Amino acid sequence: MTQSRHMGADNSEKQNKITRREPLITKDDISGYLFVLVAVLFFLVFTIYPLVSAVITSLQLYKPFGSDFVGAKNYINTFQNALFWKSLRNTLVYTAIVVPISILFSFVIALMIMPFNRKLQSVFKAAYYLPAVASGIALSVVWLWIYDSSPSGLFNQLLTALHLPVQNWLGSSKTALLSLMLMAILSGQGQNIIIYTAALLGIDNTYFEASQLDGATFLQNVRYIVFPLVRPTTLFLLVTGIIGSFQVFMNAYMMTGGGPNNNTTMIGLLIFNNAFKYNKYGLACAQAIILTIIIAFISFLQFKLAGSEVEY
Repeated sequence: MTQSRHMGADNSEKQNKITRREPLITKDDISGYLFVLVAVLFFLVFTIYPLVSAVITSLQLYKPFGSDFVGAKNYINTFQNALFWKSLRNTLVYTAIVVPISILFSFVIALMIMPFNRKLQSVFKAAYYLPAVASGIALSVVWLWIYDSSPSGLFNQLLTALHLPVQNWLGSSKTALLSLMLMAILSGQGQNIIIYTAALLGIDNTYFEASQLDGATFLQNVRYIVFPLVRPTTLFLLVTGIIGSFQVFMNAYMMTGGGPNNNTTMIGLLIFNNAFKYNKYGLACAQAIILTIIIAFISFLQFKLAGSEVEY
């Protein structure tokens, strides 16, 4: 009898557990979904919707009222357009020079800042980051004065002091693109320097203490300790730097307008002109999709080639 009573009690407990099964969605789940709802809505409205809309528009001859479907015609016209290939070449040259030099420049500056105390490090980091606080228009106005083709321009004053002929920095095909590169290198490294400084501060001092016992020099410390340990940071800056340089727009738009002879027309400026200057929205969307694919492919190659050697 007692055994049967125990068995009956066990069965009733199992039934109670079955009847008291937790709901599929709890209050905690609902709270979590509400917290991420705003971010999801922003992502859908400002990322997914524009992307889908751009793909659809790239297949159309866009008109404010009633667009015509043209299929891949905008993509074919893009690949047959000599200006597109020239702007892509300008962008590639700009990226190949600006990004590596910027990363090297930021790394060297971060190394030079490290021996100072924290307060003095903050002063240097603030000074280098200051141009990032200013608007692109304000920076362009300053650099337009620096590159002024008259003898009163800052660079031309330096050339005059060295008894060299003055240059038309932004008006000459030989120096226009180089001038934009120099502007980007000298005025846009504050964020990279701060990121590198944070990575350097995260290196354990025991590595340097051990190397000091072995009699390692400064350059050996940089080569065998510092550089391998900041490799994830370098990869991050390389990927984001290339993405940013492929999207460069403000410098060319404000400084040269793409001239002379389209020698400073970047692909971002070309897309802008097609969309808002010539009202060719379908063509501009097709070029934007092509640019997105190029950036995604280059980023994939970087992670494939360099990501395997990076430890996070």
